[in-house]
Amino acid sequence: MTNEDQYQLATYKKMPIAAERGEGVWIYTSDGDKYLDLYGGHAVAGTGHCHPHVVNAIRRQAGELLFYSNLVYSNARARAAEKLVSIAPDALTKTFFCNSGTEANENAMRMARLATGREKIITFSGGFHGRTADAISATFLGKYRELGKPNVPGHVEAEFGNVESVRALADDTVAAIMLEPIQSMAGVRMAQPEFYRALRSLCDERGIVLIYDEVQTGVGRTGQWFFAGSEAAGGVVPDVVTLAKALGSGVPVGACLVTDAIASHIKENDLGTTFGGGMLAMAAVTATLEAIEQDRMLENVRRVEAYLRRRLRENNQVEAVHGLGFLLGIEFKENAAAVHKRLLERKIITGTSSNPKVLRLLPPLCLTEAQVDEFVLAADFHG
Repeated sequence: MTNEDQYQLATYKKMPIAAERGEGVWIYTSDGDKYLDLYGGHAVAGTGHCHPHVVNAIRRQAGELLFYSNLVYSNARARAAEKLVSIAPDALTKTFFCNSGTEANENAMRMARLATGREKIITFSGGFHGRTADAISATFLGKYRELGKPNVPGHVEAEFGNVESVRALADDTVAAIMLEPIQSMAGVRMAQPEFYRALRSLCDERGIVLIYDEVQTGVGRTGQWFFAGSEAAGGVVPDVVTLAKALGSGVPVGACLVTDAIASHIKENDLGTTFGGGMLAMAAVTATLEAIEQDRMLENVRRVEAYLRRRLRENNQVEAVHGLGFLLGIEFKENAAAVHKRLLERKIITGTSSNPKVLRLLPPLCLTEAQVDEFVLAADFHG
């Protein structure tokens, strides 16, 4: 094990793993162990660890130009922006690049306020949007909002899945309604399509901006490029979609996708970022999206999800399987911590959630049916 704890703040409870190398769905440690990674570094390793196409693109770009700011034009940035817009729902026509999911959400809320001239933001019980000031103030999950005090004013909480609770708050002071369409950390909670459609109608009726925080659900994780516009969303496309996590296959990058209507309100210097849109990150974005296409990973997610659900139905300790694609929450009849511990002992990495009965899976999009079999066998649901 490393001496990391000697020099770094103890901000995370770490697993006893010193990751040295990765390939596909596998993590290799400094002491020679090999782990099946069904957590993906918290949904980041979408294309798998060190996908050759992504690695080669980063190497090429690193030899040409690591970085220059947004004050110059960049072919790498232009390619990434064009590629990202090309896979988005048609209404989302412009992108803004930043460095992380919390920054994407901060900028999305700022754009909503600029577009409407209003200040309040409605978010939901169980939602998590990041740890910077505005984003953590928009987070109504566990202790996070408390950690962010003093909170940014103007944030109000609605009940996820209950449109009437939203309607009661959505007056003419509200700039935006922002939600994770699938609430990951809250235990992989998802609403019915009618809820998303009702939110879209309410926003249209009252001049409110609708923001989907797709930091986790975006970039193919649900088996579609985005939750926005999907059947699960009732076909709804929001005004802004925020992205990060898997967008750069591990290179830090975030983005906002916006409609022409939102873009029309943004002037020079309204938004800014030093490192956002840097060439190395942009090369990673383009290569990530290309790798997902070339390897037909969206189809793989849908096929392997169906297989995993079939395998889990065989186990009487599994109460339900929540979520979509490769953002899944396995709900057990008893506490999931024992399963998480047993899996780690058997060299399989999974995630927990704020729901003690729910184990989260956020694997790379290249996970196979054979690896699902390994997981089910190692989990020993009857043990």
